[in-house]
Amino acid sequence: MNRKTFLKRLLQISAVGVFPMLYSWQVEPFWLEFVERKLPIKNLSRELEGKILMQISDLHVGTRFDWNFLVDSFEKAKTYKPDFVVYTGDFVNHGNLGEREDLRKVLKHAVLGNLATFGILGNHDYGTDWKESDVAGKICEIAENSGIAMLRNAQEENHGLNFIGFEDLWSPYFTPEKVMENYDPSKASIVLCHNPDACDKPVWNGYQGWILSGHTHGGQCRIPGVITPLLPVKNRKYTSGAIDLEDGRMLYINRALGHSFQVRFMVRPEITVFKLENDEST
Repeated sequence: MNRKTFLKRLLQISAVGVFPMLYSWQVEPFWLEFVERKLPIKNLSRELEGKILMQISDLHVGTRFDWNFLVDSFEKAKTYKPDFVVYTGDFVNHGNLGEREDLRKVLKHAVLGNLATFGILGNHDYGTDWKESDVAGKICEIAENSGIAMLRNAQEENHGLNFIGFEDLWSPYFTPEKVMENYDPSKASIVLCHNPDACDKPVWNGYQGWILSGHTHGGQCRIPGVITPLLPVKNRKYTSGAIDLEDGRMLYINRALGHSFQVRFMVRPEITVFKLENDEST
């Protein structure tokens, strides 16, 4: 091989290697996908059939990527005119003062439901080591002032749909038994639970229905069927999308809108748009 041929092939190899890096850094992290699917719910009233429930998860407002992407995504999401909106945790990265101020700016543009908007906390919303209650309280205050009703091991019924919200599994405040002991199977209910590993905890009291989670970011970088290296859960089945837990519960894991680090490969950021329907299965 002469010098000219060697340099040509070296440039070709370099181009092949550089393109995926640039794509995963500058393209896919900002290539939003609206995932549209049906959400069958037991005991759903006829008045709510066909209504839109939107799930937004893992904003991760901080310094690791341009959060103006979140504002732009919110404006696109508003065109769906959702009836219900749920935010399933990790509003910030660390919860320091600067991030909280930026969160205020972002949530001025928050997508709100025509009927109701609810949120829960994720592990990043509890500050250092997921243990700072004052940080969690301040995140909740910002969200509440922006029109998001925060559920902390609590439930709230709105227009005949019961929303049950857990505190995060990794926080010291994860005590969902308090709210699940009052679970009423005759109600149309949805559980909001940031970390899907909570599905494997003995706290459910016979719950039958959907659990909406986030946390995993879908692994952020993955080759389906080959490797998902960044998956912060014990149960490796909990990657993204709909998962039948085979006991009457269905889990949906949102791939996240923001990201802890500005890198994604084959895991586009997601906002989920559910169309409610009555689950008449027995």
